[in-house]
Amino acid sequence: MESTQLLSVLAAAELVVRPVGMYLLDQRVNPSEIETKGLNSLVSHVDKTAEARLVSGLSLVFPEAGFLAEEGTASAPEGARYRWVIDPLDGTTNLIHGLPVFCVSVALVDGDTPVLGIVFDPNRDECFTASKDGGAHLNGKPIRCGPREELSDALIATGFPHWDFERMPEYLKALTAFAKGTRGLRRMGSAAIDLAYVACGRFDVFFEYSLQPWDIAAGLILVSEAGGNISGFSGQSEPGFLLSGKEVLASSPGVFTESAGVIRSAFG
Repeated sequence: MESTQLLSVLAAAELVVRPVGMYLLDQRVNPSEIETKGLNSLVSHVDKTAEARLVSGLSLVFPEAGFLAEEGTASAPEGARYRWVIDPLDGTTNLIHGLPVFCVSVALVDGDTPVLGIVFDPNRDECFTASKDGGAHLNGKPIRCGPREELSDALIATGFPHWDFERMPEYLKALTAFAKGTRGLRRMGSAAIDLAYVACGRFDVFFEYSLQPWDIAAGLILVSEAGGNISGFSGQSEPGFLLSGKEVLASSPGVFTESAGVIRSAFG
């Protein structure tokens, strides 16, 4: 897809995403309305309604694309090259507990490569957008990853393991190293927001494992277009591996080598 068409699709998709994000702001979830998909994996009518609205709107924006979405929407026209990968509510647990850290995350992928991404945080009215070779933006203004060159000056973001504890010893080893060797660690509860914050320089490093494509698809292109580095824990850079969410290390360029060394030392 040419860059001009991508920008047109991005602009139209943002008009779909923003109202869905504002819908999230008005919602309250009763305990009786919460469903459990798996260990510490929750879903409510809010997630499902938001997803339905996204699918309906994005189907009109780019009818040739299929869908891969957290709450089960999965479709693709025959021979489809593109897919919308969407998380209607990244940070469901935060919303349920009244913590104002959640967002809508939408990406368009070409095969396994994100070519545009939108992360909209309605609590702060912050819309992060990116398109392939078009740069990354926050509310229309260009953003870049942070300028720090030393890991000791960096602020690290992560997501605590909450259902897959098989690699917990390795994770805690990395967590300890970062706690001792950086300015601090933060856990927001939304991988999409974490990656958007790496893209705009608020965080310098983000790492997590056992995520899903819809958690990170938009964030991947945000970081990439903002000049950052992304890999798996052992340096994997294949688009399919990165999009899987199995493991991700995203960093500003100046501290990528150091942070990758910490991760390799911890995870092997």
